[in-house]
Amino acid sequence: MNADASAADTGADARPEGTGTGRLVLLTTSHRVAPGLLSWPAWQTLRAADRVLCAEPDHPQLPYLREAGIEVETAAPTARELVDACVSGDRTAVVLTSASGESTLTDGLARLAGSGRETMPDLELLPGSYDLPGARLLDLVQVMDQIRAECPWSSIRTHRDLAKYGIEEAYELVEAIEDGDREALREELGDVLLQVVFHARIAQDDPDEPFSLDDVAGTIVDKLIRRHPHVFGEEEAATPEDVKAHWLRTKAEEKQRVSVTEGVPLAQPGLALAAKLASRARTAGLDVAPPAGDGIGYDLLAMAVRAEADGVDPEAALRAAARAYRDAVLAAEGAAGRR
Repeated sequence: MNADASAADTGADARPEGTGTGRLVLLTTSHRVAPGLLSWPAWQTLRAADRVLCAEPDHPQLPYLREAGIEVETAAPTARELVDACVSGDRTAVVLTSASGESTLTDGLARLAGSGRETMPDLELLPGSYDLPGARLLDLVQVMDQIRAECPWSSIRTHRDLAKYGIEEAYELVEAIEDGDREALREELGDVLLQVVFHARIAQDDPDEPFSLDDVAGTIVDKLIRRHPHVFGEEEAATPEDVKAHWLRTKAEEKQRVSVTEGVPLAQPGLALAAKLASRARTAGLDVAPPAGDGIGYDLLAMAVRAEADGVDPEAALRAAARAYRDAVLAAEGAAGRR
């Protein structure tokens, strides 16, 4: 039995016969779902109710309910008033809850029901709409909108102001991954996501070339579909190497770059930059030896190129070695303290 069919059993025709106590339904909806998209049991219950009440005169569902011919009272009765109205007339009342819930009402109902001295109507919590996966992203967009509008600091930030934070958050994410810290990983992924949402919200305010988070998401969705013809098209890819070949071929067609070095950010850390250039050259089939020169820079370049050829990320390798060095420093400090 599916969820809607199961929920329908609790709809308008499910009132126990002969109880004579009425029915009180708290109908919850999600602001993450477009108004009016209610479940069938919700519509059944609303149509069969004797009274439908909502404390918020601007609740987003109200225009759709009224369009469907459902009369809604804008009122916020107490728990006592609702219980008496339902019980005395054996009636069904539906309360359309607000986004923040109805804590005062539910607390009052709990006190009445818990007293053991009250005749109570049948109480029911009925979800009118359900969140889809990823719905909390809409919460993030909503929160960011409010922060951008009301926070004195956030309201004047620019892309350039935030650039350094993007780098910092990316490094903190990498550190959480390398530490194997799942809790930190979850938090740092959120911080990186915030940078994306914040930049998109700033871009939305641009007077000349505005774009939104939807535009950002649409761009990457289109790119992923184009670069995965083996998933969304008719091409085949049996191995990770086949997938990489598809990706590189499609990327080359899109970018039409004159040099394989185009698109390599020169501001990234030196070892990562050297490895990326070596990877680009190797992928293009270019046999380019590191330039000879004196000094540690040329030595590091040669080592980075060699590491990339061996399938080693030189930046990650150096970080791992640096962590070991940090541990050695901590041990030396501890020994010195004991002495």
